[in-house]
Parts: sequence; C-alpha cells; structure tokens
Amino acid sequence: MKTTTLILGCGDIGTALGRRLQKVGQRVIGVRRNAAALKGSGIEAIAANLGEAGDLASLPNADVLVYVVSADRFDEDAYRAAYPEGLKTVLAEYVGRKKRPKRVLFVSSTSVYAQQEGETVDETSDIVPSGFSGALMREAEKALEEHELPGTVVRFSGIYGPGRDRLIRQVSEGRIAAGSPVMYSNRIHRDDCAGVLAHLIDLTLAKHPVEPLYLASDCEPAPLHEVMTWLAGQLKVESTATIQSPLRRRASKRCDNSRLLDSGYVFQYPSYREGYAQVLREGGFLPAQV
Repeated sequence: MKTTTLILGCGDIGTALGRRLQKVGQRVIGVRRNAAALKGSGIEAIAANLGEAGDLASLPNADVLVYVVSADRFDEDAYRAAYPEGLKTVLAEYVGRKKRPKRVLFVSSTSVYAQQEGETVDETSDIVPSGFSGALMREAEKALEEHELPGTVVRFSGIYGPGRDRLIRQVSEGRIAAGSPVMYSNRIHRDDCAGVLAHLIDLTLAKHPVEPLYLASDCEPAPLHEVMTWLAGQLKVESTATIQSPLRRRASKRCDNSRLLDSGYVFQYPSYREGYAQVLREGGFLPAQV
C-alpha cells in the first residue's frame, strides 16, 4: 500500500512538498479552506477548517501529518487560532484514532528566538519570545513536544523563493540596509523548506532516528547589508537610500543548522547567492543582456 502524507494548510510550501512526495510514489492529500487552489497540482484536495473538530473528524488517516498552516493575518487572535489552537485540535483528533500517524511535523519559525545581538542560536538555545507571534508559536511547539503522538518541530528562518521577492523589489528601488550596525539575517529557499520536510518524512518511514526539533536555515547567515549589496550587483542598480531595517521585526542572530546537516540533509540552495540567483532568473528580474 502507498504511504499517505496529509498536509494540513497546503499552501505554497505544502504544494511543493506534495509534488516531491508524489514523485516517489506517495499518496498526498492537501487540506485547506479553499481546496480549489490545489487544482492542477495533482494533490488530492480536501476543503476543511482546521479549527472545526467536525471538519477534522472527516479527514482520512495518514502515515505522516504535516502541519504547515499560515495565519490569516498578523495579529494575536489569528496566530492563536492558526498555531496553538489549530494544532491542539488536530492532535486531539488523531490521538484517538485506531491508526495513529507515525509522526507529526509542525512547521514553526525562528521568531521564537529573542536574540538580537548577533548571537549564534541552535536547537539548544534559550527561548524567550519577545512578541506575541513567537510566544504563540512556542506554545504550539510545546503542545507537540508534550503530546503522546511522535512529533518533530521544524523552525524555518526567513523563507524566500518564487513569489517571495520583497527584498529584491526593495533593492530594485535603490533601497539597501545600512552596513552598520551589522544586522545578521537568516533565510531558507522555499524549495529547501519542502526538501527538509520530505527528508524528515523519508527518515520517519525508513525508521531512522528523527529528533524532536530541527532549526532549518541555510548554511550562511549573512549581514543583511551584504545580501542586499549582492542583489544590487546582480540587478545592476545603485543604492539611493539607506533603510535601517526592511524586516517587520528587528532581529539579528545567526542560525546554526548543524543538527539538520548531521541528519543527512543536503541543501539545494546552501546560501543566498544560489537561492536568489534562481529567483532572479525565474522571476525575470535580471536586466536584459546587451
């Protein structure tokens, strides 16, 4: 029988993951409020509201659950509904089933870290979220950590890729972050997000050890000024304005992905250079060759 993966909140990352899993012969079911958005993806689509226990009861059993929900908006109520409350509802549903999932993967965020002085952080670093987003994400993480179903939290850093090109557009307008004080940034390409999740699913199904927590960020934390200067060179634009921080919330830390690398994962885009080169090329951002 085919292995079944149920992707809860099957948006951009979930769809990229689903396509990978299908290629290796898995059955993939994507759950989202608007199931029509998955048309043409090849993924079996189910419309459901993950906050409704009745909707969850109708979902099929699966070997692996991937919880990759996005909040509807950036406010406390939306984050509480999407992360701790939504995940707890899913866990309560599946723990009571005769056929339980082999593993639940919860996609979290490096927003749980409050460090902002350039410190290196990993899975063992102190967690003291400074804002509601990090605090609620951490509440969801703890719900999975303390649950009897086997679970793994995956903390992604700043996700970029096709359609996630805000930094490119800022640079194209001549706006670049200041070089001092140094503000470190961390990122991971959308395709590596899908790759990491597929890797952890492979380990689970092969009955290899899987840690309860992974920090998923590429191999080169870099000053934001450096990244934007590199982009300006690729775009052949000159900086005309300095911005202190193009990020929604100021933070400066360096994410250490050693645990993920030790598990055997190989990054498709190990640094911002390879990843943004793909986005620039595929997105049509590069200036025409003369």
